[in-house]
Amino acid sequence: METLDGADHGTQGASRPLNGRDIRILGLSALGGALEFYDFVIFVYFATVVGQLFFPVEMPDWLRLVQTFGIFAAGYLARPLGGIIMAHFGDLLGRKKMFMLSIFLMAVPTLVMGSLPTYDTIGVMAPILLLLMRVLQGAAIGGEAPGAWVFVTEHVPARHTAFATSTLSAGLVGGILLGSLVATAINALFDDATITAWAWRLPFLLGGVLGFVTLYLRRWLHETPVFTEMQQRQSLSTELPVKLILRDHLRGVMLAMGVTWLLTAAVVVTILMTPTLLQNFAGIDRGLTLEANIVAIVCVMIGCLVAGRLADRFGDGLMLLIWSVGLGVSFWVFFGRMQISTVGLFPLYAVVGFFVGLTGLVPAIAVKAFPAAIRFTGLSFSYNVAYAIFGGLTPMVVTLSIKVMPMSPALYVAIVCTIGALIGLGLMRVHHRYRRVAASAG
Repeated sequence: METLDGADHGTQGASRPLNGRDIRILGLSALGGALEFYDFVIFVYFATVVGQLFFPVEMPDWLRLVQTFGIFAAGYLARPLGGIIMAHFGDLLGRKKMFMLSIFLMAVPTLVMGSLPTYDTIGVMAPILLLLMRVLQGAAIGGEAPGAWVFVTEHVPARHTAFATSTLSAGLVGGILLGSLVATAINALFDDATITAWAWRLPFLLGGVLGFVTLYLRRWLHETPVFTEMQQRQSLSTELPVKLILRDHLRGVMLAMGVTWLLTAAVVVTILMTPTLLQNFAGIDRGLTLEANIVAIVCVMIGCLVAGRLADRFGDGLMLLIWSVGLGVSFWVFFGRMQISTVGLFPLYAVVGFFVGLTGLVPAIAVKAFPAAIRFTGLSFSYNVAYAIFGGLTPMVVTLSIKVMPMSPALYVAIVCTIGALIGLGLMRVHHRYRRVAASAG
């Protein structure tokens, strides 16, 4: 495997097939991740409406959208702090405890967001409170994805790591799908005036309720065998985990941050932002863009599972190379075409979605970069810092640059996908070197 440290990352019986307990763990983890990610991303589907309600009416539309995406970005900027704190205690006290805490910290602010008064009611306090809720959501999501990846990795056989973590990625994408379906339903059931008046609140209130449902479901999960064994052997890290990873595992940090950058470009630009960008800068009908987005997200889930399954068989590096090239090319063609005509909107966006399935490869690559004792912290630090930088700044940079360069979103994705392809080539070299060493030792 392309493990940098050669550390164990699955359970004993690494060669056994997935059993019923593994499937239940994957199902509950993926479902929980989906519901929590829905809470985090529903904001972006109502960015235009939220911008109208939480900022002054006289503000220019483009500036209002930039500021709204700025509040959206604040959730990403808060991720490292929440992720590092939860990961620190996850490495010391257990994976499951933090897995439960992240859900609670997501459900509460989502409920509050659905109840907030608008700018017309309380003035400047409206965007300030909205910003605070996004920060709390960011802190929660900072521990969710890394925690889920570590939790599942330490339960399933090592030879199924990529497929197992890809199911979680598919679950997180399922949360985006749920958000898109809810947004589409709201737009179909209510007119613009009703949505602006009160119906925009419904998705947030629903998300808060679903968060508490998730909290209940996760009561049935058990602590991971790897963490339990470390407790019994008293081999838990006695040093501050962040200090250890920066001192001894910098190579793993750089790898995990690199693939996370690729993930942010794939998810934030091509899935979360594209419907709004097509509405505001290409003049495409909102309902049409949301319907196409649903098709693309379904294809993302399929792409995640296919990429993960093939990665367990042929290696993470080769699949990352293929999916990176596929995404860069397909999104360039798609976005360029949409500047001219909506012909091909659905099939072209579907192809883009399938290659966004490279997000299913990212967790397996990142998890393998760290040994078990500091795995949660290493993954959480790398993933969340990278997401804060790239995921947080990307919406504002793309929104501003598209005014002077219509193809800037596609250009940005193409550049990052080139970096992803280079990482894939590097992982392939590590994989072949590992196999040569193993063969000579045998």
